[in-house]
Amino acid sequence: MIKTVFMGTPEFAVPILETLIKNTEVVLVVTQPDKYVGRKKVLTYSPIKEVAINNSIPVFQPNKIREDYEEILKYQPDLIVTCAYGQIVPKKVLDAPRLGCINVHASMLPKYRGGAPIHYALLNGDEVTGVTIMYMDIGMDTGDMIASKEIPIYPDDTLGSLRDRLSVLGASLLEEVLPSILDGTNQRTSQNEEEVSYAYTIKREDEHLDFHDTAKRIDAKVRAFNPEPLANMILNGEEVKVMEGYIGGDTKVDAGCICDIKKDAIGIACADKIYYVTKLKPFGKKEMRTLDYLNGVDKESLRNVMVK
Repeated sequence: MIKTVFMGTPEFAVPILETLIKNTEVVLVVTQPDKYVGRKKVLTYSPIKEVAINNSIPVFQPNKIREDYEEILKYQPDLIVTCAYGQIVPKKVLDAPRLGCINVHASMLPKYRGGAPIHYALLNGDEVTGVTIMYMDIGMDTGDMIASKEIPIYPDDTLGSLRDRLSVLGASLLEEVLPSILDGTNQRTSQNEEEVSYAYTIKREDEHLDFHDTAKRIDAKVRAFNPEPLANMILNGEEVKVMEGYIGGDTKVDAGCICDIKKDAIGIACADKIYYVTKLKPFGKKEMRTLDYLNGVDKESLRNVMVK
């Protein structure tokens, strides 16, 4: 049976690994080092490591794979498959397997090369996105494409919901093309460099909501950053995470002004319309419905407050 090394980290990559376990001999799983999570700093395995352990597959977790990769070469894999691993794979690893090193990427390449393609598809209001399976080279998502498949983006999609559908799509597409990769009959298509765009890793400053934007852009950012890292605003000097909301009617008051308070929503003026926040996470507290939040504060004290 074909010997495969899989490299990945988040929940998104789990169906990909499970597909490889079903169709090849996965001899090694490479994933990011364990992390301390939450206020209690609990040392937590990546979702991929959990799957590997449950299937008795050896796990390798280098801090810097560019400097520490010899363990991978010891297994002499026929094929290496990566999906959302989180580190740049060095050329010696890319060149090692006889069937090559392939990647499952969550965009219709060459659109959205980089680490945050699903975020950007939502941020930009795209109507469709998809998954591309490609050969890896030393560039960032620049290799030849093997296959791709497209799905629609729904108006209420969040990062979480879209990511889940793309994860399933990626596993299905991989299972479909894997036989041709293994026997060398698959297609290779060069990417059109004139159509390239990038989806760079989301930075802390990207998470902030600027209500001088249109309500449509505010809504897109809230959905693109849910369930993580979550969009935020500053209310009465404290950061509040915004998790869910909807677009209301037109407004002519200054952008950022809390101009309407409903039983279950806080209405904030944007450049054109009102954006109603229906679920939030106040600083130092758990996420909650706006209905519950408003039950614990003086509603009138919020009226006409400027959100920054």
